[in-house]
Amino acid sequence: MKVYNKPEREEWPDLIQRPVIDKRSLSDVVERIIRKVRQEGDAALERYAREFDGAAPESMIVTGREMQEAELLLTPGLKDAINSAYTNIYAFHNAQREREQIIETAPGVKCWRKSTAIEKVGLYIPGGTAPLFSTVLMLGIPAQIAGCKEIVLCTPAGSNGKIHPAIMYAARITGITKIFKTGGAQAVAAMAYGTQTIPKVYKIFGPGNQYVTKAKEWVQQDGVAIDIPAGPSEVLVIADKTCNPAFVAADLLSQAEHGADSQVILLCDDLTLVMQCLQEVENQLENLPRRAIALKALSSSKAIVLESPEDCVAFSNEYAPEHLIIASEDAGRYVSGITNAGSVFLGNYSCESAGDYASGTNHTLPTKGFAKNCSGVSLDSFVKKITFQELSREGLRNIGNTVQTMARAEELVAHANAVSIRINSMNND
Repeated sequence: MKVYNKPEREEWPDLIQRPVIDKRSLSDVVERIIRKVRQEGDAALERYAREFDGAAPESMIVTGREMQEAELLLTPGLKDAINSAYTNIYAFHNAQREREQIIETAPGVKCWRKSTAIEKVGLYIPGGTAPLFSTVLMLGIPAQIAGCKEIVLCTPAGSNGKIHPAIMYAARITGITKIFKTGGAQAVAAMAYGTQTIPKVYKIFGPGNQYVTKAKEWVQQDGVAIDIPAGPSEVLVIADKTCNPAFVAADLLSQAEHGADSQVILLCDDLTLVMQCLQEVENQLENLPRRAIALKALSSSKAIVLESPEDCVAFSNEYAPEHLIIASEDAGRYVSGITNAGSVFLGNYSCESAGDYASGTNHTLPTKGFAKNCSGVSLDSFVKKITFQELSREGLRNIGNTVQTMARAEELVAHANAVSIRINSMNND
């Protein structure tokens, strides 16, 4: 990690930049993949599986027998952990249900809003360098609670042509039965447009690398909704003198090991403390199986010393991190100043890993600064809100003049007539 000691405010815009590959190259590759999947369907998916994953599975469809066999491969300890996480995530998201309220805005005028599940949703589950079965819970549980009628899950198979058994177990307990062995931008295209095997959906969810994120952006232009711009993972840690440097280092590495294009940021007002944290990073790196990936991510990451804790919060709000950790015994003092973040972890014992797996909050969060204008996935992400209104004769009389006056002012006479014809009818009764 490169260290910046008290950079001027004018330098902040450059420091908040995320690592990216060549945008034109990225767009060209993704556009080509999407076009081929639309034209060729399953044949394109099989070809890309051989090209990107090393082999194409005999069948993209996961059978009920495969799911049963997968469950037998899991240890009781892992199944218990997944079940425990399921309980917490379900509790948090189930509490997000909204009670339908009818509001009488004027005598005889009733308005209300109803939450209706999105009928067909597609879940993308990364499975390349790490099988993210936890993401199945994060997306499958709110889809299950919302009552989505068709849930399609796509995830790449391993070199053995199989999906990690924990992904299939997590899918089973969340009620997902339509699982397909395909990944990357091609999986997004398949769910967006449909193939001979994979059904077309109305909205696509799930994190992924820059190719997956770009593919989601592309299909959105064709009217397929997406959850959020969830690209390479990132964390920003604000540490003060009450932090534990070893804890801070562990949090930084927990995100760096996600992928080579991940980014981690450390903010502090004490250079000595920053160096202690970075030394801990070096110490812990030695024992990481994914050391090479973490090192690549760290090469584009930063440790920044600022003048004060307030400056650290201000910088964080400009960066708008996916995950924000306040490594402090007095983390509460920072809360009121936080305006832009996907998910916040308060205190020395609130490690980001807890939110990734089992605290209950959702780990599908906005990255790349999108936390400035959108939220992470929640139960609301899987429903649409339909508004209703019902006017009695009295209700139409009460607001009729208002409607007619405004309609005529906008020169929309037919709008006014829709009111006047009813009122005249009532007057003639």
